[in-house]
Amino acid sequence: MIEHNSKLTTSTGAPVGDNQNSITAGQHGPTLLQDVHLIEKLAHFNRERVPERVVHAKGAGAHGHFTVTNPDIANYTKADFLSTEGKETPMFIRLSTVAGELGSADTVRDPRGFSVKFYTDEGNYDLVGNNTPVFFIRDAIKFPDFIHTQKRDPQTNLKDANMVWDFWSLSPESLHQITILHSDRGIPATLRHMQGYGSHTFKWVNKEGDSCWVKYHFRTDQGVKNMDPKVAEKIAGEHPDYHAEDLFNAIEEGDFPSWTLKVQIMPEEDALQYAYDPFDITKVWSHKDYPLIEVGKMVLDRNPENYFAEVEQSAFSPGNFVPGVEASPDKMLQGRLFAYADAHRYRIGANHNQLPINSPKVEVKNHQRGGTMSYSNGGSAVNYEPNSYDELKESKEDKTKPFNVSGEADSVAYDNDDHFSQPRQLIEEVMNVDERQRLYKNFADHLSGVKDERIVERQLKLFHRVTPELAEAVAKHLEVKNPATAK
Repeated sequence: MIEHNSKLTTSTGAPVGDNQNSITAGQHGPTLLQDVHLIEKLAHFNRERVPERVVHAKGAGAHGHFTVTNPDIANYTKADFLSTEGKETPMFIRLSTVAGELGSADTVRDPRGFSVKFYTDEGNYDLVGNNTPVFFIRDAIKFPDFIHTQKRDPQTNLKDANMVWDFWSLSPESLHQITILHSDRGIPATLRHMQGYGSHTFKWVNKEGDSCWVKYHFRTDQGVKNMDPKVAEKIAGEHPDYHAEDLFNAIEEGDFPSWTLKVQIMPEEDALQYAYDPFDITKVWSHKDYPLIEVGKMVLDRNPENYFAEVEQSAFSPGNFVPGVEASPDKMLQGRLFAYADAHRYRIGANHNQLPINSPKVEVKNHQRGGTMSYSNGGSAVNYEPNSYDELKESKEDKTKPFNVSGEADSVAYDNDDHFSQPRQLIEEVMNVDERQRLYKNFADHLSGVKDERIVERQLKLFHRVTPELAEAVAKHLEVKNPATAK
């Protein structure tokens, strides 16, 4: 039973003042470590499942290489692996569903994780994104709550449409992502036939110290192909590992899948005057404003020898940068910088980067010692700095580029609540008539499992703000009154 007038608290019983917005340095500043409520939520969330991943538990992986095809990319970033046309970098990719457990089916309607580890000459660079350019929420403080709705009801241990749509209908920023999710793209035909995105905005810095904002797009060279929901449901019951097997067999037979990496580049000074906050992961940048620029090609050409050692123990973190690539003030990214590495420390140990699949191809030199399953404790070398015995020095030229922050440290919301125009553009300008009709049907099929009429009514009102046709069509499929037109 819900207790009215009860206060939300931390695990120590302290009242929570804001559970929707993390504390940042001003409107566009980075998230502050002093936000102990955010840290507690993310740290606790990472420790809720043992030992499989809390999210992205079911996945497939493959080895490959990335080759630069555009020599001009070096004008934007000093990242060594992008420095020269023809430069080849070994990489590993893990492709996964989000909400399901290890034994779940591959062909469910769900975003797909798209995580790439580049073994560069300057250390590992991880690009940890999805097969969609946007996400459901835009502040990491809401991430544990969102994923709870995608998992199982605490009483029944069953998936619950009420939980899912209750959260979405109370979080209008989710509209763009759920529109993509319920479109044809919500169920890719295979892992080879879907796009990949870095999703977040990142910063690139070149050798002269000039910086710009960047978004990553992996365009499948196999072409985009999706799966009919009825076919997907049939395959889910008969062959739950369909996507994993397809990827493995294609590589084994020499039909190596590939993606062309392209980027959008935004001048640093455009960020404060663009139509949408460029650090809001629920929004995209117009390709007309910032056209795609080719970077290189990724080819997958080798299957893992051991699934557990290479796929299950692979650990990706958006905080694994190399010189020339830095974080942006994107609040979701800022939270993930902590959460992903912390999840790996919990799941596979403090020394997870010493595992062969995660180990960089360059020598690691630092003063970190000990911990569970440490392969090397440094022998007799000193374990502190500064010292008089080794010659390890900081690389001053590789420091993160300074940036200005201003404003009061506070739980600050994003200053734009237009969650409707971009999904409207997607429906009206990108989808054809048949695609729109399938979208409406998919929304209705999912909403039909919601038992609480208030949730359906609330979601239909949000749909009406996207397009009246969307709300009317979904209401008609559900055989309920459209609250926007009901008298």
